[in-house]
Amino acid sequence: MTNAYLWIKTFHIVLITSWFAGLFYLPRIFVNLADEKNIDAHVRLIGMADRLFRFMTILAVPAVLLGLILWLYFGIGAGDIWMHAKLFFVLLIIGYHHACYGLLKKFRAGVNIKSGVWYRWFNEVPVILLVIVVALVLFKP
Repeated sequence: MTNAYLWIKTFHIVLITSWFAGLFYLPRIFVNLADEKNIDAHVRLIGMADRLFRFMTILAVPAVLLGLILWLYFGIGAGDIWMHAKLFFVLLIIGYHHACYGLLKKFRAGVNIKSGVWYRWFNEVPVILLVIVVALVLFKP
């Protein structure tokens, strides 16, 4: 393995980990937003959610790009079934990220209709997706 490969893989893992920290925390902010009655606290939570979403998007883009480099340039998992499955779940993760943006826009517009309990369940989705992707990478079924 070359040093370039190892550095790319290192940054890919760090960026994925950081991105997922945001994917885990943003829905927790949504739980609080759904239950919050105080307008000042609501405004503060919207600001926190906006900043977190921007930051996690900044992390997601290079994380995905580095993953593509590992796959397309270094050939990691090229032609393997596990990689096709992993890519499918990565697309679901990107879709989840996008769904978070749609929910954030609804909170900004004041039109959220979902309960805090719904957001607690919604918050479990990235955990399940992460477990699946990590298992695919480690076990390579």
